[in-house]
Amino acid sequence: MRVALAAAVRTLPRGAGLAYEPKFDGHRLVVVRSAADVTLQARSGRIVTSAFPDLAAAALQLPAGTVLDGEVVVWHEGRTDFALVQRRAAATAARAAVLAQSLPASYAAFDVLELAGLDVRGRPYERRRALLVDLLLPLGPPLQPVPMTTDPELAATWYETLPGNGIEGLVVKRLDQSYPAGRRGWQKLRHTDVRDAAVVGYTGTPRRPLALVLVLPIGDETPLVSSPLTAALRREVVEATAARGAEAGAGAAGPGSGEPVSTVTAIGLGEVPYRALDPPLTAEVRCTSARHPPPEVLRLRTDL
Repeated sequence: MRVALAAAVRTLPRGAGLAYEPKFDGHRLVVVRSAADVTLQARSGRIVTSAFPDLAAAALQLPAGTVLDGEVVVWHEGRTDFALVQRRAAATAARAAVLAQSLPASYAAFDVLELAGLDVRGRPYERRRALLVDLLLPLGPPLQPVPMTTDPELAATWYETLPGNGIEGLVVKRLDQSYPAGRRGWQKLRHTDVRDAAVVGYTGTPRRPLALVLVLPIGDETPLVSSPLTAALRREVVEATAARGAEAGAGAAGPGSGEPVSTVTAIGLGEVPYRALDPPLTAEVRCTSARHPPPEVLRLRTDL
């Protein structure tokens, strides 16, 4: 199931026929309710049902032939916590059952793609939204529709006041728009200069990566070295590469675990050897330009 994507904008789009939704800080998740069971699919296409048994159980309430698009989040102390979602997503099946009790997940649904076996992606967003609300409101949490408004002033208020609750920004959609599967047909307005960057390698060792080698979506696509990783990010990199290696049958060390295969120029360090990752991972980074200062890695996007 190819999901719809959003193109970044720098100002709030305004005009007739637009809908505004809060952009939750979680993992993209497609919920598929078949006649027999429930399947949870990440944006990458990977099946993650075992990581979220609480959501899978709740989704059994949906009628057979239902497909939803949305975001899985974990609420903690009144706000969504992305690190906790990462923890849930990385858990083994046995550990996931325990975490479902201590860190329950919520599903913020923002679209319905199929209902009672009927593909509704071709219908206007306004109609799909009505179907989504009618479907989920009787069920209640942990399955719930995201808030939506057509009032740009209210949307602007959300944008200014909701970051404290862990909301990243806004997603803007046309009311008359069909579901843009696999295309950047929506728009997103984020609060910071955060960008998705390709992680093409890392410096250090497989068990202790020191920095990431990135290709930014700005500049000349020349690889560059990030600022030093925090301990938490080092763990994320080790876990992500180990998981990928296990899926590929490469063992626990993960891909790129051999000798350094190339070098990259790092500010103040000259040529630095690094271990390549193929295919690349994706990371959210904060940067003000292509090279100065080095981009700060905020987190890996393992839900892609």
